[in-house]
Amino acid sequence: MKYKRVLIKLSGEALAGDQGFGIDPETISSISQELVEVANTGVQLAIVIGGGNIFRGVSASSKGMDRASADYMGMLATVMNALAIQDALEKLGVTTRVMTAITMREVAEPYIRRRAIRHLEKGRIVICAAGTGNPYFTTDTAAALRAMELKADAILKATKVNGVYDKDPVKHPDAKMFDRLTYIDVLQKRLKVMDSTAISLCMDNNMPIVVFNLFETGNIKRIVSGEQVGTIVQGG
Repeated sequence: MKYKRVLIKLSGEALAGDQGFGIDPETISSISQELVEVANTGVQLAIVIGGGNIFRGVSASSKGMDRASADYMGMLATVMNALAIQDALEKLGVTTRVMTAITMREVAEPYIRRRAIRHLEKGRIVICAAGTGNPYFTTDTAAALRAMELKADAILKATKVNGVYDKDPVKHPDAKMFDRLTYIDVLQKRLKVMDSTAISLCMDNNMPIVVFNLFETGNIKRIVSGEQVGTIVQGG
């Protein structure tokens, strides 16, 4: 395998399936099967999950809610998603741990870096919830931060399209997909890979980002095997 330990960034919207909001059990089940297939190859998996299918802090704050309060609500939404993913994974026979940046001992472990690394070494899938635990930081930034802390080989950014395009491929059929990009390209062209804080963090620590289509069966396994899938963002 090209990558021994990866961090997968899942958006909350991915869990909603076709219904567009909430949690779709069938979608979670199919995503979990993909993850289990990869975990069974011996690759260590950490997951950072968003909460946009339940609550978006940024959109709530744009409508007048206090940004910090809205962001904390968004963090709680990510915990709900993490517990749903945990349930689906454990039904498939994989041991998991949900670790949250906000302490809630009754439902999950607090995030402790050394403990998370030990879980990974023991073959458990670690699901990191509640972002960084701080308002004003997105779950993209949380994914970049956790990837550095857990010494991941790469961040796999799951999306609904095949990679990074020069414009929205849903609206523009002539949109061109990039195979490779540098961090500077992403920042200068304002490409929607991850937010600028997350990209800067990855650039400073030379953390590769692979942007791929989550809904194409076998993509995650192909990436960790070293195949060219989607768009890879790394140094020059």
